[in-house]
Amino acid sequence: MKSLGICWIVYGILRVCCGVAQILFAPTATVMFGALLGRVPDPYLLMGLFHVAYVMAILVSFACGILGIFGGLAIAGTGRGGRGLLIAASLLALSELPLGIALGVYTLILLLPAHRAEAVRT
Repeated sequence: MKSLGICWIVYGILRVCCGVAQILFAPTATVMFGALLGRVPDPYLLMGLFHVAYVMAILVSFACGILGIFGGLAIAGTGRGGRGLLIAASLLALSELPLGIALGVYTLILLLPAHRAEAVRT
């Protein structure tokens, strides 16, 4: 479980850095999306929807990163404390290709069937 925790700590730091980059490049992304709206009948509605989607992407990136860091620290230390945090982080990580899907699916496979793993041990 320690290696899974280390992977989640590294991935969490990466996702927080991606969230910071999304904030820093928000004006550029707005201009690039606005350039596509030259011939659209109602560009203001689409620009508003773009801003909502962009803020949601930033929030998902930060939430996944913070949950991943705290869950990784907890599962690397004690082994059981971060199970819920890592399950939530892995569900949020499924939206990012390819690393998020790989780590999220592996974590879900490893942590979700907890009752079967405990039954096998006894």
